[in-house]
Amino acid sequence: MSSSAEKFEKERERLNKIALKYADVKIKRYFSLDSQSYRDEGALPKKIKELLGLVASSVLRCDDCIKYHLTECFKQKVTDKELEEALSIAMVVGGSITIPHIRRAFEFWDNIKKQED
Repeated sequence: MSSSAEKFEKERERLNKIALKYADVKIKRYFSLDSQSYRDEGALPKKIKELLGLVASSVLRCDDCIKYHLTECFKQKVTDKELEEALSIAMVVGGSITIPHIRRAFEFWDNIKKQED
């Protein structure tokens, strides 16, 4: 995995620890619900759930969320074509305002893949 993806994961983990240090039960429950939703159980496999999360994050234009889901998609062995199709759906739903986020998503994906080689 790319150093940019590793750096992002480490920073996310560090910030989560700080947030959870101050979190009350409501915040902790939300964090738990979020992680439970993407587990590899139920009718949809984790790979599909991560692609759905990527589409939603792209439409909502959350770059941190996009990076998180791209990293998880990579771990789930999402192909370039699957990624492209998911991001094309995001653009159709979200409109042209998603284009800058999709550009950065492809750049992040490209960096993840370069580290794999």
